[in-house]
Amino acid sequence: MKKKEIEEKELEIEKKNLDDKEVELTSEKDVLDIVEKEAPEKAKAKVIPAAFESWKPKTTFGAKAKAGIISDIDEILDKGDPIMEAEIVDILVPNLKNELLLIGQSKGKFGGGARRIFKQTQKKTPEGNKPSFSCAAAVGNEDGYVGIGFGKSKDTVPSREKAIRKAKLNLFNIRRGCGSWECNCKQPHSIPMQIEGKCGSVSIKLMPAPKGKGLCVEKECQKILKLAGIKDVWTKTSGQTRVKTNLLKALVQALKKLSQAKFTQATAEKVGLVEGKLKESKKE
Repeated sequence: MKKKEIEEKELEIEKKNLDDKEVELTSEKDVLDIVEKEAPEKAKAKVIPAAFESWKPKTTFGAKAKAGIISDIDEILDKGDPIMEAEIVDILVPNLKNELLLIGQSKGKFGGGARRIFKQTQKKTPEGNKPSFSCAAAVGNEDGYVGIGFGKSKDTVPSREKAIRKAKLNLFNIRRGCGSWECNCKQPHSIPMQIEGKCGSVSIKLMPAPKGKGLCVEKECQKILKLAGIKDVWTKTSGQTRVKTNLLKALVQALKKLSQAKFTQATAEKVGLVEGKLKESKKE
């Protein structure tokens, strides 16, 4: 009797823990219940890519994205809720591109090795040296959505996969426009205002540039801005910019500040402010 009572108590504790975690789902039945309650019509006729048919979501957002209840990534980003599964981003943003950033350096004579995507560090132990590899990746659709992630592991392939997965989970939308007094075309080819970001000793200042100027910035930062959909920008950096991780984090901080800035309706129309993707691509 005592063993049965202990087992029953353990089951009750597990059920309470599952009830407390509202985001987590236990089985496919929970997914079907959510679909039938919120959108019974979409539950019957749902269109899912063949690559995601075997995917079993573990969160409510994942269940809704797979069922077709959520069809736009802005429905999640506008609420400010975290994305816990990378497959959600793959479904809602199908034209997503990824890019690995050169944050490391290969071993060479006098430290003159070529740039590489993996940054190698090692720890001294009594057993010997234990190396680890860190990697940075950026994802974006070149139309107002971008994310950056860092991964670290004992091997190169897991660190690369971690970086790409975290970049998808850190996806956010940015604001674009034409804040340059030299251009004033009201098209979202640049940024609407001057903004600055800082991480460690590195600070980067983004300034709107006229059409056709291009991305006047360091090469790794160019990759992020290109994935975000920005075509023309001026920049000014200071500090130890050779530390690429701090430079990339400062750039992301500056881009996130754009969405926090407040614009009046008159200034928004003047600079052609656009948040996220363009209206034309939304209709498509």
